Amino acid sequence: MVYPLLRTLMFSLPPEAAHKVSLGMLDSLEAMGFGRVLAGNVPANPVRVMGLDFPNPVGLAAGLDKNGDHIDGLAALGFGFLEIGTVTPRPQSGNPKPRLFRLPAAEGIINRMGFNNDGVDALIENVKHSHFGGILGINIGKNADTPIEKATDDYLIGLNKVYPFASYITVNISSPNTKNLRQLQQADEFSHLLSSLKNAQTQLADKHGRYVPLAVKIAPDLEMPQLVDIADLLRKHQMDAVIATNTTLSRIGVEHLKHGQETGGLSGTPVKRKSTQVIRELSKLLAGELPIIGVGGIFSAADAEEKLAAGASLVQLYSGLIYRGPSLVKDVVEASVKWQKSKQR
Repeated sequence: MVYPLLRTLMFSLPPEAAHKVSLGMLDSLEAMGFGRVLAGNVPANPVRVMGLDFPNPVGLAAGLDKNGDHIDGLAALGFGFLEIGTVTPRPQSGNPKPRLFRLPAAEGIINRMGFNNDGVDALIENVKHSHFGGILGINIGKNADTPIEKATDDYLIGLNKVYPFASYITVNISSPNTKNLRQLQQADEFSHLLSSLKNAQTQLADKHGRYVPLAVKIAPDLEMPQLVDIADLLRKHQMDAVIATNTTLSRIGVEHLKHGQETGGLSGTPVKRKSTQVIRELSKLLAGELPIIGVGGIFSAADAEEKLAAGASLVQLYSGLIYRGPSLVKDVVEASVKWQKSKQR
């Protein structure tokens, strides 16, 4: 009952200001020992994915905590895992403001943030100073001023730096807000990137004495031939997981709304169907050879069950958390428990 009132207050502020204020409040509540009150009694539902033991299959999607500034506060909400970032080798301010827009009538968000972050070294310091002992994903990207033909260099820098501090690492090649980034999903460039990352992962595993899984985050706007190529290359290069999906460039259904024609990636309810369809097709193509992490438009227990039924092993929340509040985490974990029981019958 409290969150709808808080959301009304937050929605009266510009989106970036509301983002900062709400995360600051969350940190303060966690510091006072009240973080778990927001989450409620989240049930356990352990699952093993990517060789990692998750206390439950519901995670925070990348983008909400780009620099790892709020790890402890977010962990108190009952997530089974957190993914922070996207982080780039060097700090960058991102795209000019305004760059974040709410579409309340469609339960959507358009962002063109542009990988604004304090750089990988700052993120690592934040991870070191957090008290979180759970599963932490770190999402890496390239700097905007790095030529696309040298993108692999940036990803290798990020991989090398975050490897000792991550439970798994996500390679973000699907943000629509960095020029030409989605070009890396094309077969030849995708294969070169994955080959380079896999070789580096092998060397880092030997160096650090532990294997850190690699996931790749893809767009929802891919045609079937592209999905076939991506699935083949994920298998060929022995990636550990695929995250489906990032935001969409489509404006179908929101074009008439205020801010509906803003450039950037659209998330929330409008991307739900596209994301689920990509998960379903990938599940068929991969045939269980690597897990799928489902994200995009999860606003309820039913939405989560739909992603799991389509073939996701884990799910992640972002926009739904903003529109529904912290209780969504518990609802989705409970849905995952129900889903697991239905599979065992």
